[in-house]
Amino acid sequence: MKDTHMIREAQQIKVLADRITKAIKIIKSKKLEPSFEPSMKTLMRIMKAMTEKGAEGKTQLSLDTKLNYARLAKHIVWLEKKGLAKSTIEDNKINVTLTTKGREFASIISE
Repeated sequence: MKDTHMIREAQQIKVLADRITKAIKIIKSKKLEPSFEPSMKTLMRIMKAMTEKGAEGKTQLSLDTKLNYARLAKHIVWLEKKGLAKSTIEDNKINVTLTTKGREFASIISE
């Protein structure tokens, strides 16, 4: 029984590591699928979390917005391409901040 739990835990850790790697790859490459269209509802959740709490790492932002890393990463890249957000990667940690233009956009969509 204990071995089963250890195997399951190891599998879950690998899945999580794969998701984090995928999110980092999306943000580093800044490439989106041509068909990607962001959800306004999701953008509003991201912008609200970022304006209320300021700059955050991807994990906290993921928790605040209730989004998985891959979906969050796609929206962050979209925001960056529009000049609304900026992400920095240091030691495989992604920090996301709103630009001045992003703060203006956030105030407009929150009205």
